Amino acid sequence: MRLCRNRLAFTMIEIVFVIVILGILAAVAIPKFAATRTDAQIAKGRADISSIRSAIVSERQTRIIRGSSSYIPNGTDTYTYDGTTYKKMDKDGLFGGVLMYPMSNESGKAGKWSATAGSGTYVFKVADTDVTFTYTPADGKFLCTQTDAYCPELTN
Repeated sequence: MRLCRNRLAFTMIEIVFVIVILGILAAVAIPKFAATRTDAQIAKGRADISSIRSAIVSERQTRIIRGSSSYIPNGTDTYTYDGTTYKKMDKDGLFGGVLMYPMSNESGKAGKWSATAGSGTYVFKVADTDVTFTYTPADGKFLCTQTDAYCPELTN
Protein backbone atom coordinates (compact mmCIF):
# COMPACT_ATOMS: atom_id res chain seq x y z
CA MET A 1 0.00 0.00 0.00
CA ARG A 2 1.29 3.31 -1.03
CA LEU A 3 0.79 6.50 1.04
CA CYS A 4 -0.15 9.82 -0.61
CA ARG A 5 2.12 12.66 0.19
CA ASN A 6 0.71 16.07 1.13
CA ARG A 7 1.16 18.62 -1.59
CA LEU A 8 3.12 21.62 -0.21
CA ALA A 9 3.80 23.71 -3.34
CA PHE A 10 2.10 25.21 -6.39
CA THR A 11 2.56 23.63 -9.77
CA MET A 12 4.11 25.59 -12.61
CA ILE A 13 0.77 25.78 -14.44
CA GLU A 14 -0.92 27.37 -11.42
CA ILE A 15 1.82 30.00 -11.13
CA VAL A 16 1.64 30.84 -14.86
CA PHE A 17 -2.15 31.10 -14.63
CA VAL A 18 -1.90 33.60 -11.72
CA ILE A 19 0.72 35.67 -13.59
CA VAL A 20 -1.51 35.85 -16.68
CA ILE A 21 -4.49 37.01 -14.59
CA LEU A 22 -2.34 39.68 -12.87
CA GLY A 23 -1.09 40.85 -16.28
CA ILE A 24 -4.64 41.24 -17.58
CA LEU A 25 -5.67 43.19 -14.49
CA ALA A 26 -2.63 45.46 -14.80
CA ALA A 27 -3.36 46.10 -18.48
CA VAL A 28 -6.85 47.28 -17.55
CA ALA A 29 -5.91 49.22 -14.39
CA ILE A 30 -2.90 51.24 -15.58
CA PRO A 31 -4.77 53.28 -18.25
CA LYS A 32 -7.58 53.94 -15.75
CA PHE A 33 -5.01 55.17 -13.22
CA ALA A 34 -3.47 57.55 -15.78
CA ALA A 35 -6.92 58.96 -16.62
CA THR A 36 -7.70 59.42 -12.93
CA ARG A 37 -4.49 61.38 -12.46
CA THR A 38 -5.35 63.72 -15.34
CA ASP A 39 -8.87 64.17 -13.94
CA ALA A 40 -7.36 65.14 -10.59
CA GLN A 41 -5.09 67.72 -12.24
CA ILE A 42 -8.08 69.19 -14.10
CA ALA A 43 -10.08 69.38 -10.86
CA LYS A 44 -7.18 71.16 -9.13
CA GLY A 45 -6.85 73.57 -12.04
CA ARG A 46 -10.57 74.36 -12.01
CA ALA A 47 -10.45 75.07 -8.28
CA ASP A 48 -7.38 77.30 -8.70
CA ILE A 49 -8.97 79.24 -11.57
CA SER A 50 -12.15 79.79 -9.56
CA SER A 51 -10.13 81.03 -6.60
CA ILE A 52 -8.05 83.35 -8.75
CA ARG A 53 -11.10 84.83 -10.50
CA SER A 54 -12.96 85.30 -7.21
CA ALA A 55 -9.91 86.94 -5.66
CA ILE A 56 -9.57 89.35 -8.60
CA VAL A 57 -13.20 90.42 -8.15
CA SER A 58 -12.78 90.72 -4.38
CA GLU A 59 -9.66 92.86 -4.81
CA ARG A 60 -11.54 95.07 -7.28
CA GLN A 61 -14.37 95.58 -4.78
CA THR A 62 -11.86 96.55 -2.12
CA ARG A 63 -10.33 99.07 -4.51
CA ILE A 64 -13.75 100.54 -5.35
CA ILE A 65 -14.47 101.06 -1.65
CA ARG A 66 -11.12 102.85 -1.34
CA GLY A 67 -11.88 105.08 -4.33
CA SER A 68 -10.00 103.34 -7.15
CA SER A 69 -11.95 101.62 -9.92
CA SER A 70 -8.94 99.87 -11.43
CA TYR A 71 -8.20 96.17 -11.40
CA ILE A 72 -4.96 94.89 -9.92
CA PRO A 73 -2.07 95.52 -12.34
CA ASN A 74 0.49 92.98 -13.55
CA GLY A 75 3.86 93.00 -11.91
CA THR A 76 5.77 91.68 -8.94
CA ASP A 77 6.04 94.66 -6.62
CA THR A 78 3.76 97.32 -5.11
CA TYR A 79 2.49 100.75 -6.11
CA THR A 80 0.88 103.65 -4.28
CA TYR A 81 -2.42 105.25 -5.21
CA ASP A 82 -3.92 108.14 -3.26
CA GLY A 83 -1.70 107.40 -0.26
CA THR A 84 -2.53 103.66 -0.13
CA THR A 85 0.03 101.00 -1.06
CA TYR A 86 -1.26 98.14 -3.17
CA LYS A 87 0.29 94.87 -4.22
CA LYS A 88 0.63 93.96 -7.87
CA MET A 89 -0.63 90.64 -9.23
CA ASP A 90 2.47 88.53 -8.52
CA LYS A 91 3.81 90.08 -5.33
CA ASP A 92 5.60 87.43 -3.22
CA GLY A 93 4.62 84.59 -5.59
CA LEU A 94 2.08 83.84 -8.30
CA PHE A 95 -1.24 85.61 -7.66
CA GLY A 96 0.12 86.95 -4.36
CA GLY A 97 -1.61 90.26 -4.94
CA VAL A 98 -5.03 88.63 -4.79
CA LEU A 99 -4.68 85.26 -3.04
CA MET A 100 -4.05 84.98 0.66
CA TYR A 101 -1.43 82.30 0.03
CA PRO A 102 0.53 82.86 -3.20
CA MET A 103 1.37 79.91 -5.43
CA SER A 104 4.93 78.96 -6.24
CA ASN A 105 6.22 79.25 -9.78
CA GLU A 106 6.85 75.60 -10.75
CA SER A 107 7.54 75.42 -14.47
CA GLY A 108 7.15 72.07 -16.19
CA LYS A 109 5.39 70.21 -13.37
CA ALA A 110 2.00 68.63 -14.02
CA GLY A 111 -0.79 70.17 -11.95
CA LYS A 112 1.28 73.30 -11.21
CA TRP A 113 1.32 76.94 -12.34
CA SER A 114 4.18 78.88 -13.90
CA ALA A 115 4.56 82.39 -15.26
CA THR A 116 7.00 84.92 -16.59
CA ALA A 117 7.40 87.57 -13.92
CA GLY A 118 4.99 90.45 -14.40
CA SER A 119 3.88 89.39 -17.89
CA GLY A 120 0.26 88.53 -17.14
CA THR A 121 0.68 85.18 -18.91
CA TYR A 122 0.30 82.03 -16.81
CA VAL A 123 0.66 78.37 -17.69
CA PHE A 124 -1.09 75.46 -15.99
CA LYS A 125 0.28 72.05 -16.93
CA VAL A 126 -2.17 69.15 -17.36
CA ALA A 127 -0.42 65.83 -18.02
CA ASP A 128 2.05 66.83 -20.77
CA THR A 129 0.09 69.81 -22.08
CA ASP A 130 0.68 73.46 -21.22
CA VAL A 131 -2.56 75.44 -20.96
CA THR A 132 -1.99 79.19 -21.22
CA PHE A 133 -4.03 81.83 -19.39
CA THR A 134 -3.77 85.59 -19.66
CA TYR A 135 -4.69 88.19 -17.06
CA THR A 136 -5.76 91.54 -18.51
CA PRO A 137 -5.66 94.38 -15.96
CA ALA A 138 -7.81 96.66 -18.14
CA ASP A 139 -10.91 94.51 -17.55
CA GLY A 140 -9.80 92.06 -14.82
CA LYS A 141 -10.32 89.00 -17.01
CA PHE A 142 -8.34 85.81 -16.41
CA LEU A 143 -8.94 83.76 -19.56
CA CYS A 144 -7.60 80.70 -21.32
CA THR A 145 -5.95 81.92 -24.52
CA GLN A 146 -5.73 78.72 -26.53
CA THR A 147 -8.15 76.26 -28.03
CA ASP A 148 -6.89 72.87 -26.93
CA ALA A 149 -8.74 69.99 -25.32
CA TYR A 150 -8.09 71.11 -21.74
CA CYS A 151 -9.15 74.76 -22.00
CA PRO A 152 -12.91 74.08 -21.91
CA GLU A 153 -12.48 71.47 -19.18
CA LEU A 154 -10.62 73.92 -16.97
CA THR A 155 -12.89 76.92 -17.50
CA ASN A 156 -16.42 75.49 -17.72
